[in-house]
Amino acid sequence: MASASLPAAASGAVIFGRSRALRPTGKVLPEHARTHNRALVLQTLYTEGAQSRADVARETGLTRVTVSDLVAALIAEGLVVELGQREDARPGKPATLIDVDREAFHIIGVDLSEHEVFRGAVVDLDGQILDRDEIARDGATGEAAVVLVERLVAKLLDRTTTPVLGIGIGSPGVVDPHGVVRSAPNLGWSDIALQERIATRFALPVHVANDANVGVLAEHGSSHHDDLLLIKIGHGVGAGLIIGGRPVIGGGFAAGEIGHVVVGTDGGPRCACGKDGCLEAWLAVPRLTAQLDELDELDERDEHHDGAASARDDILREAGRRLGIVLAPVVGALNLSEVVLSGPAELLDGPLHEATVDTLRTRTMAEHNRDLRLRMTEQAQDIVLRGAAVMVLSGQLGVS
Repeated sequence: MASASLPAAASGAVIFGRSRALRPTGKVLPEHARTHNRALVLQTLYTEGAQSRADVARETGLTRVTVSDLVAALIAEGLVVELGQREDARPGKPATLIDVDREAFHIIGVDLSEHEVFRGAVVDLDGQILDRDEIARDGATGEAAVVLVERLVAKLLDRTTTPVLGIGIGSPGVVDPHGVVRSAPNLGWSDIALQERIATRFALPVHVANDANVGVLAEHGSSHHDDLLLIKIGHGVGAGLIIGGRPVIGGGFAAGEIGHVVVGTDGGPRCACGKDGCLEAWLAVPRLTAQLDELDELDERDEHHDGAASARDDILREAGRRLGIVLAPVVGALNLSEVVLSGPAELLDGPLHEATVDTLRTRTMAEHNRDLRLRMTEQAQDIVLRGAAVMVLSGQLGVS
């Protein structure tokens, strides 16, 4: 692993989607103006590509002197490079083009949301996955699970000789802004200072957030809406929410923790949190997989057993119905126009999806939600890995 002198995380940095900036959440104070302007220059180059200094000044509204000063500093940091003179038919000296040095750094992304494995990737500054690795979880919880995360990060760092901008980790559970996992029942974690521990171990900037909140950052770039709800279904069930172009995490950092909402009054399967009938108990991948495997075993033992396909669809439809029951008041209250599902397509895309849509239609006012779209993610299984890269870009450079 190569080391580098990295810029500190931008104070008051704006979080941006892959192609569209999320709206800033506060006024830029005078003492933060240089940091803000620096991020503005980087964001312009990152999204628009090669530009002249004059182009950047026009695009950002900053003065040419300010842009030249900032670009000089960014070149010295190794973040921006000069590409040579533009081929220009206009009179006068051709402008020199500059761009973000897209090969200057790599990012390590880690996804802890799956049931059987922890997954990770080496990602470039454009969000392209360059290399991958994973480590079997084997049911590890508590300290043993933290050790596996450290081991996976070490393996990923060994796969690149390019300086690493930072490490982004998407974890299930409630995660505070300091990267402390307040509660992740499926991993047996309570008040685990994961961000501090990984940063201390590897001497690199680390950013940790809830996996669904990380995933929605990646999905936002491919969405045409500023209001977006992502439902992440894996080892558990969580939601990432962007409203009016702003990520929502809640006062207790638990916005989107729909997995432990009890669905209905008819009881239901026992959940890892100790309650009966939580959405997660109906919908989490291990639960659905176990039910379907049991059905397949019965079908194999009984040569005359009929209706296996129908029974399989019934299990998935019931899970979709329970999801629709939980989502209906959220969709109705926020008048959402887009809900995205992320998880195994073989489980989610079919009867489960159809039952969720049907339930939403019957439980919300159609005239207010006629434009609602429920779709599968366009990021497939890489949504958290790509979102983790967005999180690092935002935290370290103020861009995405």
